[in-house]
Amino acid sequence: MTNENTTCNGLKARLCALLKKKWFIGLGGLTVAFAAGIIFWGGFNTAMELTNREQFCIGCHEMQENVYQEYRNTIHHSNRTGVRATCPDCHVPKEWVPKVIRKIQASKEVWGKLTGSISTPEKFQAERLRLAQNEWRRMKANNSQECRNCHNYDSMDYAEQNRRGAAMHQKGFADGMTCIDCHKGIAHNLPPIEQHIGAERDAVSPEVMHPPVAPKPEAAASPAN
Repeated sequence: MTNENTTCNGLKARLCALLKKKWFIGLGGLTVAFAAGIIFWGGFNTAMELTNREQFCIGCHEMQENVYQEYRNTIHHSNRTGVRATCPDCHVPKEWVPKVIRKIQASKEVWGKLTGSISTPEKFQAERLRLAQNEWRRMKANNSQECRNCHNYDSMDYAEQNRRGAAMHQKGFADGMTCIDCHKGIAHNLPPIEQHIGAERDAVSPEVMHPPVAPKPEAAASPAN
């Protein structure tokens, strides 16, 4: 019994001596901060990845019943190679800092969900042009980075493209254009616009990107002999 008390008293004395030393307190604080940092970082990245999946994106009926149904009918969803581009592949940057910035910007969608700003197909169509323009501006500003993650124009084989596509791609890249300048309706329907003459026309881009070129006049036929 005496030996046990002596041992306990000795341990307490050593512990008290350590606690009186500033370096020990500092080391303990650093250890706690390091452990807390690992827990925070792991939780943060886990949340980032969970919110960066297609199932999360279409968890809200606003997306499930509108743009997701359109996307399912495009080549980005089903194609001969089986390579699928999901929602985050096109709408969330892969680089960490741009991804965090994008997530912060997208937090406004939580408010939209709470207020029901696009809770019905009618409300969604009313806001569609504004929402589409916001995304087009974002992709224009980053040179269509999400498109180029898969479609790098430096790797394009123009001999495998049709004549019109090969010509337009080479001209567009030479003029400093980017993917979204021409491919706005690649995965979703384009917003309807009102025309100056006639009825409303569906699925037409609101921007006139490439005005039609007038055909060259045919050479006059030589008179018959």
